[in-house]
Amino acid sequence: MNVTFNNRDPVYIQVVRYFKEQIANGNLMAGQEIPSRRELAAMLKINPNTAQKAYKEMEEQGLITTERNYPSKITTNENILHGVREELIVAAVDSFMQSIRPLNISIDELLHIVQEKYSQESSKEVL
Repeated sequence: MNVTFNNRDPVYIQVVRYFKEQIANGNLMAGQEIPSRRELAAMLKINPNTAQKAYKEMEEQGLITTERNYPSKITTNENILHGVREELIVAAVDSFMQSIRPLNISIDELLHIVQEKYSQESSKEVL
């Protein structure tokens, strides 16, 4: 588990985001067991209370399920799993839009640049 924490956002929120990213890119699958709260705290070198708070948040969002005396698992609810990917994409686009809007660039120019960059990045991944 490789998480780089920033100083802007609460650590538990960053842990939740990490799990969402792992779900969105297919590294965590529906029904898959995840580490216990203590194991996660040890792996990430965070306070066990922070891990507990992250798990509580993920349970409230329906990302994980926890039953007594059994390990927590990624939800099997397909609607939630598909929504995670869309949520991450929308958040990234919102952030991008806030930074690009002051430049008053046309949508056509913007789309052209994005397509070009996306193609360049995709071809780098192949190499």
